[in-house]
Amino acid sequence: MNPATRADGYGEETERTYERAGFGAPVRRGSRPAVVVVDLTRGFTEDSYPSGADLTDVVEATGTLVEAARPAGVPVVFTAIAYTAAEAEGRSITWLDKAHGMRALVEGTEAVALDPRLPRKPGDQLVVKKGASAFFGTNLSAVLVGLGCDTVLVCGATTSGCVRATAVDAVQSGFPVLVPRECAGDRAQGPHDAALFDIQAKYGDVVPLSDALAYLGSLPAGGPPDRPAH
Repeated sequence: MNPATRADGYGEETERTYERAGFGAPVRRGSRPAVVVVDLTRGFTEDSYPSGADLTDVVEATGTLVEAARPAGVPVVFTAIAYTAAEAEGRSITWLDKAHGMRALVEGTEAVALDPRLPRKPGDQLVVKKGASAFFGTNLSAVLVGLGCDTVLVCGATTSGCVRATAVDAVQSGFPVLVPRECAGDRAQGPHDAALFDIQAKYGDVVPLSDALAYLGSLPAGGPPDRPAH
């Protein structure tokens, strides 16, 4: 693996072990990417919420990435975890028994509202989910296929939870994955670094924001021509 992209805190011995196992090869980059912004809702980006942390830097970096996607017509999809009152209070979602702090993420509350600092536009789709992965139990894969996307830039929160789970399911759904390092955040540094290391080793490329911006900037303005109707 490239030492410039591995997570901090992992030494050369670990890197050699993973290289010997055949991990860490770079992914291909397509000509029709999408940006998937995972769960940058107030319940995750503000430390006043039990489930949140101050992710101001991540929100700002993600906003920069989203704005860079616009000139090339790159689709932007936002996701949010939101539960009905019955789901939040009941036992139907097993994950909430483990992560009971997430029960506060109830539909219609400010906790599940997208961070207002994000540059969302009316044409940007919002996928509401119940689990960690943005693909599990949602139509995200169908949306990306319908948009003709061949690569996914994943950013958001948290790195060790929903970002990693989304990256895993993205590559398992056939989409090469890029994770701009500055566009992912977590509640603690250790889980954040470990998740980035794992993504880089097995599921996608963890890249500097500058690399992701250059990739988006290399795409033709306006995006590819519309596909003919069938």
